[in-house]
Amino acid sequence: MTTKKKFANESFVIMTEMVLPNDTNTLNNLMGGRLMHWMDIVTAISAQKHANSIVVTASADNISFSKPINLGDVVTLKAQVTRAFNSSMEVHVTVSAENLPKGTKQETHNAFFTFVAVDKVNNKRQVPELIPETAEEKLLYDGALRRRQLRLVLSKRMSPKDATELKALFDLE
Repeated sequence: MTTKKKFANESFVIMTEMVLPNDTNTLNNLMGGRLMHWMDIVTAISAQKHANSIVVTASADNISFSKPINLGDVVTLKAQVTRAFNSSMEVHVTVSAENLPKGTKQETHNAFFTFVAVDKVNNKRQVPELIPETAEEKLLYDGALRRRQLRLVLSKRMSPKDATELKALFDLE
């Protein structure tokens, strides 16, 4: 059992990739599966930094593909743990694409991933408590319990009537 606490910024990770021909579809845009792969890697590294443990992906929330990322773009992925529970952690990832020759950059995607810390034989391990410091970290931390309860309700691992944070959000009484 661990009682150590860690600051949210200790889990911050930046990963940069260039979109090469092998990463693209027939429209010369980054394939969604490749982007999800990169998102999973950067969020897993962030979770491992927080947990000091092996982690496994439990879920990825709502990755929407509304803005294409083009062949030759430089993709920057930033991830940070937003909240830690017993053995699980929520990690937020933002993705931006930059066309270096044109000098343009845009945020293209963001999502929340959930990871579970495990030992070498896949038993769950307790993770350190997370301490948010900045206003953005506190906002993400405060919303994490609602997002967690929604995930649990949608996966039928929690009854909607037990989702106290969602009841307050939707005034479900």
